Amino acid sequence: MNPPLPDKDREILLQIARQAIEAAANNVNLQPLDLQSLSPRLRQPGVSFVTLYNGDQLRGCIGGLTPEQPLAEDVRAHAAAAATKDFRFPPVQRKEIHQLRIEISVLSNPEPLEYQDANDLIRQLRPGEDGVIIQRGNRRATFLPQVWKKIPEPDRFLKALCEKAFLPHDAWKSKDLHVSTYQVLSINETETKDD
Repeated sequence: MNPPLPDKDREILLQIARQAIEAAANNVNLQPLDLQSLSPRLRQPGVSFVTLYNGDQLRGCIGGLTPEQPLAEDVRAHAAAAATKDFRFPPVQRKEIHQLRIEISVLSNPEPLEYQDANDLIRQLRPGEDGVIIQRGNRRATFLPQVWKKIPEPDRFLKALCEKAFLPHDAWKSKDLHVSTYQVLSINETETKDD
């Protein structure tokens, strides 16, 4: 897992995300980030998911699995995309921006999970801690660790993840599924201090 982010860096990422959401909802182009003004950690390659909530309701979630740009840029891009490009929701409207709560999940590098069979796979998963990626051929899907709160049973979690990847719901029981796990550092707009 990556080292924890200082509170100042967490606050900066939340500011970057909120500015990106406001710009996207108002159809305004953002100025390039001044990366040199940011901490070395925010300039390093990183990958994130940005999740938007309106009250307790999911309003958008977009992210990546491979670090391809500085963490600050990654958060910015995924915040704008969560506001306007999540196919499950209409684009965020200007009037609702102030109602949105932002959660940023900074991902560790995924690690392949070697397992013998379905029971071994379930045994190795750590509910609440592991984000899980499954892949078979060109079909791939992930659930962040936060999804365990809604689906705490590993077999139901894996079934839902297979369905998300448009695979048979019991595909997780076969040995030909590639499984990786990762952890996240969660930054919530209402809680920027370490728990």
